[in-house]
Amino acid sequence: MKRRLSKVLSLNPDHDDGIRLLKRYRELKENLFLFLEDSSIPPTNNSSEQAIRMSTVFRKVTNGFRSDWGKDLFAAVRSVVNTGVRQGLTAYEAIFKALSPNPSLFTPS
Repeated sequence: MKRRLSKVLSLNPDHDDGIRLLKRYRELKENLFLFLEDSSIPPTNNSSEQAIRMSTVFRKVTNGFRSDWGKDLFAAVRSVVNTGVRQGLTAYEAIFKALSPNPSLFTPS
């Protein structure tokens, strides 16, 4: 796979998008297949996609938000709850911790 990747990265695209993509993959080359060597690294960003899934379903079912502040509040609460869940907290604990004057969810422990 690494040989095939090197072969692809030796190409010289002439389209701006191809040049940009080639530059990005050349910078990421060493980490591109890291998930094959380390089983703790997921091969996709599926957890991130799953985190925003509820927002997408909510938007489709309700036909969107009626106000910008409602949309922003929903996004902020989902962000706090999802971050908390990844740290083993319940939704209530995550919101409580985010609103407390103590260190935030985002402060490394």
